[in-house]
Amino acid sequence: MNSGEATWSSDQSLVLTRKGFTEETYLTWSYSPTLVETGSVGGVFTAVIETTERVLGERRLSTLRALSEQVGEAKDSHVACAAAAATLSQNAADVPFALVYLLEGDSDRAILVGNAGLLPDASGAPAVIAVNDLDATWPLGTALIHEADGVITTEGSRALPITAGPWPECCDRAVILPIARAGQTRPYGMLIAGISPRLEFNHSYRSFLSLVASHIASAVANAHAYGEERRRAEALAEIDRTKTTFFSNVSHEFRTPLTLILGPLSDARRSPETLPPEVRDHLDVAHRNSLRLLKLVNTLLDFTRLEAGRAHARFERVDLCALTTDLASTFRSTMEKAGLAFSVQCEPMSGPTYVDPEMWEKIVLNLISNAFKFTLQGDVTVSVSVEDARAVIAVEDTGTGIPEDQLPHIFERFHRVQGTTGRSHEGSGIGLALVQELVKLHGGELTATSELGRGSRFAVSIPLGSAHLSPAHIVSESSVAVPSGATPYVEEALRWLPAAATTADDAIASLSSGVTAHEPPVGVGRVLLADDNADMRDYARRLMAERWDVQAVTNGREALDAARAQRPDVIVTDVMMPELDGFGLLREIRADPELNSVPVIMLSARAGEEARLEGLAATADDYVVKPFSARDLLARVDAQVVKARLRAVELHHARRVANLFSNAPVAIAVLRGRDTCSSPMRITSL
Repeated sequence: MNSGEATWSSDQSLVLTRKGFTEETYLTWSYSPTLVETGSVGGVFTAVIETTERVLGERRLSTLRALSEQVGEAKDSHVACAAAAATLSQNAADVPFALVYLLEGDSDRAILVGNAGLLPDASGAPAVIAVNDLDATWPLGTALIHEADGVITTEGSRALPITAGPWPECCDRAVILPIARAGQTRPYGMLIAGISPRLEFNHSYRSFLSLVASHIASAVANAHAYGEERRRAEALAEIDRTKTTFFSNVSHEFRTPLTLILGPLSDARRSPETLPPEVRDHLDVAHRNSLRLLKLVNTLLDFTRLEAGRAHARFERVDLCALTTDLASTFRSTMEKAGLAFSVQCEPMSGPTYVDPEMWEKIVLNLISNAFKFTLQGDVTVSVSVEDARAVIAVEDTGTGIPEDQLPHIFERFHRVQGTTGRSHEGSGIGLALVQELVKLHGGELTATSELGRGSRFAVSIPLGSAHLSPAHIVSESSVAVPSGATPYVEEALRWLPAAATTADDAIASLSSGVTAHEPPVGVGRVLLADDNADMRDYARRLMAERWDVQAVTNGREALDAARAQRPDVIVTDVMMPELDGFGLLREIRADPELNSVPVIMLSARAGEEARLEGLAATADDYVVKPFSARDLLARVDAQVVKARLRAVELHHARRVANLFSNAPVAIAVLRGRDTCSSPMRITSL
């Protein structure tokens, strides 16, 4: 009125009594001057707009946003509910009080885990409520049965009215909402929320409280999921620890009998001139495979020690080029026998290098052995170089390569890449996992790059110097010697070579039950044997060679070609073989009209009823589990040879009968003196 300037007030709180109760409202009003003819202010125009719904909506949205932020990351359901109650306590105008109860398992007990607006020992906030108790402070049982967010008044609960919230009036109304569990009729618990005495409980108010309950339900569900995942991870970790302990104990137990096996075998082999040739051969096979078993046991023991954190390295300053060259040179003759080009390239180190010689031996030998196994032609290169103050040792080959989707998994223990072509399918699947753990002990990194069909490159990178190592693990005296653990790796690799296998096969073929060689008796059955393990192939061939004519090959592809070239009476095949495995060979045999009736006996290290049924379901005629007894194998092969011969005889007689019937009209005509038969009878060959 004095200045003639307009003024206004936004979202001002105003208490009104217009619906039968004292109501919380919010208004925006403006004052505009009304001018008269003289130009002076003659009056004021006041415009009033109610903004209650907008103000309440923004306030409630802010609460929901804070609720989502505060409880979303909770890892425990009780913590989530307590955080939700603390957030609701900041909006006492909408939620004068809130109680969050969670049901205890499958019982009828509800435990108070969240309280906003009430004292902990208040009569309206009991710590435990029996859901089925009709006289309980809050009728949770009724709410569970009806599954509705009905309003509870003083008649429905002994706890009401409750003094809570910013207003002088008591809360005489509350709503019980289920904290719903997705896909389940039984909820996690219940939310009891007080209704403001100065607000109408309309649709928007009800929706707000329902969203509060939904946020709490999501937080509880996330906490339960996290808890389940944590318990699952703990269970897996416990299983892993148990398995590690088991492997460690078993590996230790294996070493004692292996020592007692290797010792007498080594003593017996020291005087080969006093032993018959066949006995010497048996001892060589036993000694060679005992060393292979010892290598596997040692690998398992090393791996379990690393996993359990009990592996202690002794780092020495070494000439890394000389050490790596010595280790790699043990494979040179093997590479040459396989027709592979093998080179070792070293450049001088620009600083001192510290490694544990025994661990470094395992790293280099495993990588070279792995490259040799999967390189059938081309070359293998070992290089030592310096890059960014790190020593880099790379083993590169031109082998079969690794599929791109398998590269992230090749360092996982017991993981074996399926479908690759190598010299053998044998292996424990922990070689690369062991190498990775040993490299980590050196503070280094193991990486792999590969292209399918073109080869792979494994690179070990370790820092120069000793700053990255614990001083307690560094020894001043160098004890590096010529590698001593290479023999099992080299001997195992030699057994993968066809040339070595042929030599062994020829030697065994010359053996007999006496001292002189003999050929199988004329007319005996012919057995085709396929196994990629040279010692197993030699052993099985020696067993069967005295009864049958045995042809031994190294994989399923060679077996299929040999069978098509000359039909065998029985095929004895290993399951796991390179190029074409036992099941693949069986499918090819059954699909060939000329060979589909040939009996097939499968040899496998997979024991158990499931493995046997899998083999028989694939139409194998018999399934023999390794290790097997000689008498059992001979009896099974003999039974299949007899069946094959009977089948052949039946087929021969059937063909003769068919020929007789087809020629019968001609014979009758000749006997009757006629040159032709007026109505010759045609019989289709069986």
